[in-house]
Amino acid sequence: MTTDENGTSDAGDRFAKLNDNLAKLDELNKRLMVALAARKQVDNSLHGPAPEVYMKAAAAYVAEMMQNPAKILEHQINYWGKSLKHYVEAQQALASGELKAPEDHTPNDRRFSNPLWQSHPFFNYLKQQYLMNAEAVAAAVKDIETLDPSEKKRVEYFTRQIVDMFSPTNFLGTNPDALEKAVQTDGESLVKGLENLVHDIEANSGDLVVTLADKEAFHVGQNIATTPGAVVYRNRMFELIQYTPTTEKVYQTPLLIFPPWINKFYILDLKPANSLIKWVVDQGFTVFVVSWVNPDSSYRDVGMDDYIRDGYLRAMAEVRRITGEKQINAVGYCIAGTTLSLTLGHLQKAGDTSVKSATLFTTLTDFSDPGEVGVFLDDDFVDGIERQSMHDGILSKFFMSRTFSFLRSNDLIYQPAIKSYMMGEAPPAFDLLFWNGDGTNLPAKMAVEYLRGLCQKDEFATQGFPVFGNRVTLSDVKLPLCAIACETDHIAHWRGSFNGVKQMGSADKTFILSESGHIAGIINPPSKGKYGHYTNDGPVDGQPEEWKAAATYNQGSWWPRWGEWLAARSGKKIKARVPGDSGAEVLAAAPGTYVTATPSD
Repeated sequence: MTTDENGTSDAGDRFAKLNDNLAKLDELNKRLMVALAARKQVDNSLHGPAPEVYMKAAAAYVAEMMQNPAKILEHQINYWGKSLKHYVEAQQALASGELKAPEDHTPNDRRFSNPLWQSHPFFNYLKQQYLMNAEAVAAAVKDIETLDPSEKKRVEYFTRQIVDMFSPTNFLGTNPDALEKAVQTDGESLVKGLENLVHDIEANSGDLVVTLADKEAFHVGQNIATTPGAVVYRNRMFELIQYTPTTEKVYQTPLLIFPPWINKFYILDLKPANSLIKWVVDQGFTVFVVSWVNPDSSYRDVGMDDYIRDGYLRAMAEVRRITGEKQINAVGYCIAGTTLSLTLGHLQKAGDTSVKSATLFTTLTDFSDPGEVGVFLDDDFVDGIERQSMHDGILSKFFMSRTFSFLRSNDLIYQPAIKSYMMGEAPPAFDLLFWNGDGTNLPAKMAVEYLRGLCQKDEFATQGFPVFGNRVTLSDVKLPLCAIACETDHIAHWRGSFNGVKQMGSADKTFILSESGHIAGIINPPSKGKYGHYTNDGPVDGQPEEWKAAATYNQGSWWPRWGEWLAARSGKKIKARVPGDSGAEVLAAAPGTYVTATPSD
């Protein structure tokens, strides 16, 4: 035992620190109980799939057992054989007198990166057995042949969620990283972790939402969303931002960008180095961006027609008025691309040629195969969403954020929770994750119309989706198109995007497939040299896999290629336009007021 110059022992200090931390834990537990009691009661259907999903899976498994017992026996013998062999090898390793683990042939998994998962017999045994269990469960579900394909996809997905949830890394007693840190800090890491947990639950009115990024590290308009510009129009649906030019001359045809109103527009303008908005401005385009309102319950009766009339058509009209041009080019991202396509079909049927060309970012218009997100589009979930939305007047950002997080639960739920709640670490200062946590609500009527008519009934690609009472189909979209999809997109999968574009009536179609996912594949500046893209000079036709097989892989970002495509459809160069020079009133500096406003609900 050692003492410091005051004669106080290190052990005494550590013991006092430990007692202090235990007292803090007691106080935090009391706060936790109070915070949990404030949780709002919501429709039970929003907590998980209907029990029928698991009942059908169980019935199908029993049917398989009766009809093909040999296959079930093969599964069981394989699993128990591996488990028994593993147990014997672990016992033999311990009997050798050394504290070591047996040989480990399980696949690499970044959840188990701590060296103790490999070297320590206890942790290695847990890891190996867990991965064997996971493999056995996945194989059992995969080999069920009597389930409908859509039902099987849901069973596979929710089974994987359950298996991921029970990973030993998700529990304090079986997480070596958390245990090591608790010992090293005399329990302080557990105190900080519980503080983080209580804070997150208090901040979300009793619900648990893991804070993914340091909320104090970023301030919209100060160190993100800083591209210079001005709000030049505002109504109850959106603010229209016109960006300040950085070139002496600009292309004559202005560009209007519609971001998704599921999130805030500044995903396109995080930092100067990765701002798509700044990059497009620097290429010599007059750029306008819609910043959507974050609705509260007073927007409950706002539907798709309202977004098209008071959003799309009004923004298009204002851009033409401000610039004095008869035509514009338009961009739609995700759900905004879907709605832009509906608007273009409506304009075509009305004989309106005010949009010269359109670009679609990660856009689904054919929902016959909605991809991974389709597991949440059955009636059990959508019925619950409809009931809850009609009660609240909005589809809360909480439910959407949770849904999208569960599509990548290990990355967006469990790993951040481990670091925050078990390790006591502060969330990172990461701009993309900050934006991800800055969500928006959806009006109740619009959310239900979108989920029922587009996602479930696939009306745009079949009998037509109603716009102002007249049905619009994909074949009604006939102007020049450029569509960018992302190879590993888990929200708008690229094959679905391709299938929608190929059904559109345009004679001039360009399809680009970027590497990476829904965000990183789009926010992919050329300066990074990170992700490449695929192009194909042939028609956008046939099966998506065939298109990709015949495509050319190109190093680097797709931005310059799209810039050339856009420039060819943007007319001659003219003197640069400055916000307000046309007489349009400047209402506020970019990024405006809607992007930071907090709705009352």
